[in-house]
Amino acid sequence: MVKTRVEYLKVYTAEQPEQPPWPEPQAVESLSEVLAAFGQATGWTLEHIPSPKSNSRTSLPWSTPANPGVGATLGHLSLGRQSSTSDTPSPAAIDQTAAERLAGALDKMLQELAATESALGQREAELAVGATPLPAGEQACTLAESLEAVLKGGAEAVGADAAALYILDELTSELKLRSIWGLPRNRLRKPARPLAGALADLEAMLGHAVVLEDTQIMKRWNVPEDFASAVCVPVSSPTTILGTLWIFSRQKRDFNDQQTNIIEVTAGRLAADLERQRLLGQRTGGAYWKHQLAAAERTQRGWLPTLAPLLDDWQTSGWVAQAEELGGAFFDWFCLSEGRLAIVLGDAARGIEGALSAGTVKTAVRSHAQYQRAAEQLVGQVNLTLWTGSSGDQSANLFAGLVDTNSGEVRFASAGQLGVIVVRADGWQSLSQPSAALGASPETQYQGQFYDLRPGESLVVFSDGVREALDRNGRPLGEAGLAEALVPHAAAEADELLRMARKRLESHAAAPERLDRSILVVRRIPT
Repeated sequence: MVKTRVEYLKVYTAEQPEQPPWPEPQAVESLSEVLAAFGQATGWTLEHIPSPKSNSRTSLPWSTPANPGVGATLGHLSLGRQSSTSDTPSPAAIDQTAAERLAGALDKMLQELAATESALGQREAELAVGATPLPAGEQACTLAESLEAVLKGGAEAVGADAAALYILDELTSELKLRSIWGLPRNRLRKPARPLAGALADLEAMLGHAVVLEDTQIMKRWNVPEDFASAVCVPVSSPTTILGTLWIFSRQKRDFNDQQTNIIEVTAGRLAADLERQRLLGQRTGGAYWKHQLAAAERTQRGWLPTLAPLLDDWQTSGWVAQAEELGGAFFDWFCLSEGRLAIVLGDAARGIEGALSAGTVKTAVRSHAQYQRAAEQLVGQVNLTLWTGSSGDQSANLFAGLVDTNSGEVRFASAGQLGVIVVRADGWQSLSQPSAALGASPETQYQGQFYDLRPGESLVVFSDGVREALDRNGRPLGEAGLAEALVPHAAAEADELLRMARKRLESHAAAPERLDRSILVVRRIPT
C-alpha cells in the first residue's frame, strides 16, 4: 500500500541519549559459542549477566563489569563452577586463578569490540555526509548520537520497534546503512544495498511514503530487514535526495496519516542534521572546494548536448574527455532558421581556466549564430568577444560550421589547430586549415571554407589533443592515423564512427592524457 502525503514542517527537540550507544552483547553473534567453549575447556561456567546501570559485583565466585570505560556498561561476565552438588571442581577444571585470568582476557576483548562497533557507528554517521570529525567544541554530542536519538524518537512516537537510515553513494547506485536504532549494531558491517531493485526506496525517493502493512505478502518491495510491517520515506534536502528512512514494526499493523506524517518529520530532521554537518565539514577543510569542483564538473557536463537534432537524413555524435576534472574541450550543435544546423567544436586551456574560457566561447557562438550567416564572420565575432572580455591572456581553438540540411552544403571556418576531415567509402580528405587562435588579436581575419557533403559521407572534427596523442615511441596519432581507421567503417552510423575513432585513439595513446580531447561526427545518411 503506497500513500502520498502533503508535507509540512514541525520543529521539535530530540532528547539526547543519556550515555553513548554501545552495542548490545546479544549483537555479538559468536558470544554464546565463546562462553560454551570456555566451559568445555576450563570446567568453569562463564555467563553474561545484563546490568546496564550497576557496576557492582555479583555473589558468584568472580565477576567483572564489561565496561568500555566511558560510564556505559554492557553488564557483567561472571565465573562459576560447573553444575555440581559438590563444592569441589570437576577433575577437568583448571584452578580458579587461571580461569579468572582467561575470563578477564575475554572481558577485555568484549570491551574492545564494543568500542570498535561504537566507533564504526560514528564513522558511518560521518560518511553519511562525507564529513570530517566534529570540531572539539561539539564532541559532547556526536553526529552518531544525534542521528540515533532522532531515529529513536521517531520510532517510539509511532510505536515502532526499530529504525534505519540509508544514504545514497556518490554514484547514486547503492544505499548504505549509516545509522540505526533497535537493530543489532553489526548491521552496520553489512554491504550496501543496490538501488536497482529496491522498489520501496525508489518509490519513496519519488516523494511518496511507502506503507507496508504486511511485508510477507509484499516481498517485491525488497524490505531490508525482517519485520512484519514497515514504512519507507525519503530523506532529502530542498535540492538533494540523500537517502531513505525505514521504520519497522514486529507486529502486522497499519500506520495512519498522523503517524506517517511524524515519520516524514523525522526524516526532515535527519536531513537537516546531515546538511548541517556537511556544511561544518566543508568549512573545516577542503571538502567545500571538492564539493564546488564536483558541482562545476556536473555543470560543464550539462553544457554538452545530449539529444541529436531531429533532422531527416542527418546524424550527429560527439565526445569529450578532459585531462582534469574541469577542462576546455567541448562540442555543440543546435538548429537555426531555414533548415540550417550549427555544428561547433573547440578547446581552450586545461583545468578551471580552460573551462571558463570554453564557457565564454560556447555562449558567444550560440548568441552570434542567431544573426551571422557566414561562418568566418561568426568566428571573427566570437574572437572579438573573447578578446574584449578578457585581459588578453585567454585563447581558444574553435571550429564553427553552418550546414544547409536540404542541400548538404557546409560552410565553416576554424581558429587554431583543429583537425577537419571528410570520411567516405573510397578514402578520406583533409579540410584542416590552421589559423590564429581566438583571443590573439581583435583584428584577426578568418577564412571561410565550403564543402558539399554528399550522402554517405561524414564530416569528422577533432581537437589538437586527439591529433597530438603519443604512442610508446612518442609518435603522434595525426590526421592520417585517425582517418585511415575510419575509412573501413565509412558506411556506419555517426555513433559507430565516433566509437571507432575513440577506439583508435585509445589503442594509440600510451601515456595518460596530457590535453583535453573532443571529437564531433556529422554524417549525411544515404537516401
